[in-house]
Amino acid sequence: MELTVIGQTAGEAAEGGCSSSGCGGSSDQLSHLPEHIRAKVHNHPCYSEEAHHHYARMHVAVAPACNIQCHYCNRKYDCANESRPGVVSEVLTPDQAVKKVMAVAANIPQMTVLGIAGPGDPLANPERTFETFRQLTEKAPDIKLCVSTNGLSLPDQVEELCKHNIDHVTITINCVDPDVGAKIYPWIFWNNRRIKGRKGAEILIKQQQKGLKMLTVDQWGQCH
Repeated sequence: MELTVIGQTAGEAAEGGCSSSGCGGSSDQLSHLPEHIRAKVHNHPCYSEEAHHHYARMHVAVAPACNIQCHYCNRKYDCANESRPGVVSEVLTPDQAVKKVMAVAANIPQMTVLGIAGPGDPLANPERTFETFRQLTEKAPDIKLCVSTNGLSLPDQVEELCKHNIDHVTITINCVDPDVGAKIYPWIFWNNRRIKGRKGAEILIKQQQKGLKMLTVDQWGQCH
């Protein structure tokens, strides 16, 4: 299966990725996007290289549970130098997370983006995740809200994401081939069952693609 990066010509894809101008979200590299999309990311440090130098982002760890297992994820250890997926020093309640965000925003006005990315999967912890977003929407409506997910539960949560005005969603898609996925994911937890190997990877990939489509077609556009 051959995938072309959005906005990339067939010739650029054949050459193997980014052009000599480099990767990232510079103005030129975002020029193919509609104006309303560029407006959403112009001050978002995760998506705009220019914004990365002027704005700050913050993540809060309110989502401890995860619905998949990745071979590269090990939560047993934690120290000051850790940067692996799934590792945090402290899991916060929604109330604690909101208080922390408000304190940081009061001292760092450049902090414009708040994300939830774990330490598990935010959408495997919907009550904790959306309660945090609900409080922040009420208390700090100018802060952009983001969520990063493995995508397994995404199709079931798109409507809720819309309700909370979350228009920046990252899906961790490590593969589009179930045979490859079986080597990355030992199992997924789906419909109250642990599903292993290729079957589990196939379900995950289908859910990711379904959720991605739902986020980018009319249903997502109707939120704005």
